[in-house]
Amino acid sequence: MNFETFRAGFPALADQTYLSIADKMILNDTVRGAIDIYLDRLASASVGRLGHEAFVEEARSNFAQLVNADPKNIAVTRNVSDGINCIAWSFEDVQGKNVVLSTDVEHPNNIYPWLRQKNRGLELRLVPATPQGQLDTEAMIAAMDDDTIIMTCPSVSFAPGYRSDLDRLGAACRKRDVFFLVDGVQSAGILQHDFSQEPIDGFATSASKGLLGSYGIGFLYVSDQWFDRLTPAYLSRPAVYQDSEDHSTMGSFEYQIQPNARRYEVGSYNLAGAYAVATSLRLLLDLGPASIESHVLGLASELRRGVQDTMFGPRVTISDDPDRLSHIVTIGTLDAGGHDTSTCADIMGLSAMMKDHQINHAIRRGQIRMAVHAFNNGADISKTLDAVAQYRPSSG
Repeated sequence: MNFETFRAGFPALADQTYLSIADKMILNDTVRGAIDIYLDRLASASVGRLGHEAFVEEARSNFAQLVNADPKNIAVTRNVSDGINCIAWSFEDVQGKNVVLSTDVEHPNNIYPWLRQKNRGLELRLVPATPQGQLDTEAMIAAMDDDTIIMTCPSVSFAPGYRSDLDRLGAACRKRDVFFLVDGVQSAGILQHDFSQEPIDGFATSASKGLLGSYGIGFLYVSDQWFDRLTPAYLSRPAVYQDSEDHSTMGSFEYQIQPNARRYEVGSYNLAGAYAVATSLRLLLDLGPASIESHVLGLASELRRGVQDTMFGPRVTISDDPDRLSHIVTIGTLDAGGHDTSTCADIMGLSAMMKDHQINHAIRRGQIRMAVHAFNNGADISKTLDAVAQYRPSSG
């Protein structure tokens, strides 16, 4: 499959330019068709549990292939928050220990779980971001000590959209035997990951953004070296090892937890979500992770340069280190506003003009945020730059 064939499967693109994958996915016709198949089977009672769960296992396997991991290291979860909390509560004794994070670059869903851990005696070591809003890699590393048990960060910040140096941070964590947990929702399915090479211990993501699935299903990667050192907070039948696939089989009271990431799975799966994401992952694998990354970074670079050349007033977010740039492009001053609002009249004015031109985007932390995926093309970038060029800044 080529990129234009892939693009043709998204009906939302018929009447808009979609630059908001950092907010939520849009459905490919094939993915929607998979959900319809599930609903038809459910309505007709034509498939049993194991037949439905074949899509759960395909989703697990497909995601593992996408990130070059073994399926045994992948748990099927509900979303990013579920995955992060799985890890946060798996450390039994946190009294006097600490977690290193930078709340300046985190989504609240990777802040509240750690605030809750303060009640158990976990210290939060908060590392300020750089003035540009980038994760300060060296300061994060310097904040660790012998009592650090976890470091966590996003693979790409939801705003302003900088990539974290996962290799450098992960290597430093390995030296100190610190669990390195990554919120990967802004990169999974868009930027290439290779967990056979990246020194990541945990990676939580959802299908509702770059994986192009649906809400209510996600994945948690856990590295081999941590399986037997963590204790899942919750336990139900899928997380217990038995020879039988019958979920109603109790077995012995002397139970054994699954020897893999399935130990984090609780109760029944989101089957509709599994049908959807197993299918969307097939499409992404057909395009290829490396090809997708090259495609999106090329488009984002073109958009970033074009905004720089066109705008006067609010500026596009750039970096002295090109490796920190991602598929997300933001305009305006960070934290000059909030969710869908900005204190800058030009940001609000430009956003309104973009909406008039049917360019779907967002405002986050006061900045206009645009993000590209494999379904975007050069025409989307040209249309967006034309709209930006037409905007006239306010006199004030």
